[in-house]
Amino acid sequence: MTWWHAVIVLVAGIWAGTINAVVGSGTLVTFPVLVALGYSPVTATTSNAIGLAPGTVSGAWGYRHELTGYWRQTAQFAVASFLGAIGGTILLLSLPKDAFEAVVPVLVGLAVILVIVQPRVSKWVAKRREENGEEHKAGPLLMFFIFLIGIYGGYFTAAQGVMLMAVMGMLLSEPLQKLNGVKNTLAAVVNIVAGVIYAFVAPISWPVVLWLAIGSTAGGFLGAKIGRKLPPAVLRGVIVVIGVAAVIQLVVKQFSD
Repeated sequence: MTWWHAVIVLVAGIWAGTINAVVGSGTLVTFPVLVALGYSPVTATTSNAIGLAPGTVSGAWGYRHELTGYWRQTAQFAVASFLGAIGGTILLLSLPKDAFEAVVPVLVGLAVILVIVQPRVSKWVAKRREENGEEHKAGPLLMFFIFLIGIYGGYFTAAQGVMLMAVMGMLLSEPLQKLNGVKNTLAAVVNIVAGVIYAFVAPISWPVVLWLAIGSTAGGFLGAKIGRKLPPAVLRGVIVVIGVAAVIQLVVKQFSD
């Protein structure tokens, strides 16, 4: 890895860590960067999962005060995320490489769409709560959805945070800031589980992991402390632009191969 590649990966890691702590979808920054630097989609995904794991942990730690009195429920959700992440990594490692590369543009496109619609989902959830005042508690349906999102996160991490916020926002009554803390914790579980498995059995670029880990850790603390003061529209706009560019790049690459 050249020094300027390292700088690019470090900056992408900082930005991704910040975005993950605030809204999720930091992978839509780092994944296209790694592919543009010449890494295969599989190596980019596995290295990304390991490199961003420290950032998800620092982001979760930054939201620890929002989770006061809610750790027991969060631990229950984490079990579903843990099992789902194992399933997702098994899928990535067992399916043919060509199959993964073919579906990546679809997954990135789905993630971009979720980022775009996330504000509407949040508004709908808030409006519904105001209208009916209904208390929603964790149930089998929510655990099932968290498990499915864990599978997705273990297979391809982009926008798992947005998915978690949408599902929990619709099925729980807790404030959104608390749910954001839960989201960061569950994303950390998925990334750690996937990262540990990938570290032993998958193709990894360890220089990429190093610089992503340093950047994402700093970004996670930054996002937890000041990220809530940043305009969400700005963060979301950057994610969408980068995600669309990634889809175009991946599609063009497939047709040119």
